[in-house]
Amino acid sequence: MENSKVKIGVLGASGYTGSDLVRLAARHPNIEISVLTANAHAGKPMAQVFPHLGHSLLPDLIKIDDADWGQMDAVFCGLPHGTTQDITRSLTDSHPDAKIIDMSADFRLRNTKTYGEWYGIEHRATELQTKAIYGLTEHYRDEIKNAGLVACPGCYPTAVLMALLPVVSSGLVDAGDLVIDAKSGVSGAGRAAKEATHFCESGEGLSPYAIGSHRHAPEIEQEISVAAGSDVVVNFTPHLIPMSRGELCTCYVRLTGQATANDLRTALAERYRDEPFVRVLESGVIPATQHVRGSNHVLIGVFEDRISGRAIIISALDNLVKGSAGQALQNFNLIFGYAETTGLEQLPLFP
Repeated sequence: MENSKVKIGVLGASGYTGSDLVRLAARHPNIEISVLTANAHAGKPMAQVFPHLGHSLLPDLIKIDDADWGQMDAVFCGLPHGTTQDITRSLTDSHPDAKIIDMSADFRLRNTKTYGEWYGIEHRATELQTKAIYGLTEHYRDEIKNAGLVACPGCYPTAVLMALLPVVSSGLVDAGDLVIDAKSGVSGAGRAAKEATHFCESGEGLSPYAIGSHRHAPEIEQEISVAAGSDVVVNFTPHLIPMSRGELCTCYVRLTGQATANDLRTALAERYRDEPFVRVLESGVIPATQHVRGSNHVLIGVFEDRISGRAIIISALDNLVKGSAGQALQNFNLIFGYAETTGLEQLPLFP
């Protein structure tokens, strides 16, 4: 693919994650956006649905059934959970060489029974689940390079796992005592109209939701259990913040042995030393969502707790970029042999 552009299609291009993928892909020098689907907005120009994309030459939105996938080299799926499985099976059967990069939750959980318990529907593509590679780029890079189906992580799991996997795998913290306080901008709830995300409902306030029952919890537990070498259950509570973008996760951990907060910072810095999108901050520097807005960057800070034997790890990212579309494009780059930073070089937008 060195001398020709990769033709891509985007399923669900009228959603927040789909449109952000289009925004990023439109500036990728090796991508040709050939198909954009959005059933509710089929027949409309992309600029009509998203005026901020009006400067880009993009195909009109069409229905999924009207799309010609025969010439697609890669398909990005930005559909709601439960809607990707049948489409992915159909694409895999009819176009086995096309790479599928899924931004929904449908292939993230390796145990399809767990998927059914948390998402309330039976998994309908269990044969594909065994082939799906979890798309946390910095931790599954080698597997992603050869994947035909990549299941990109959720936004909360990305922020949490980037902060916790290195310190759990090194045994510096007790994996059985993890408390995660997570906060996300309203775009994480999707673009469809919902009462809880109306301005008068979500503005000027901070609201916890899905307490003890958020669907990202088993995804977090799945990956931390791998790092810990045993089954792990976490305390995870998400909150809705009245801002469009951004995610901040505060993780409270119990140290093991003689470990200190400085040891955690050192382990994280060593693990991510060569990662272009991850920065472990110096002692005393606090991560903030306004310092990653619009970028594929992750900031991680480590702090001593007032309680002896405990520490606090804080991570910040843009939920629509590194938490979704940016990570998907990063995985695309891996699969097609481009530098991981291609199309993702933009710095955070501030203020």
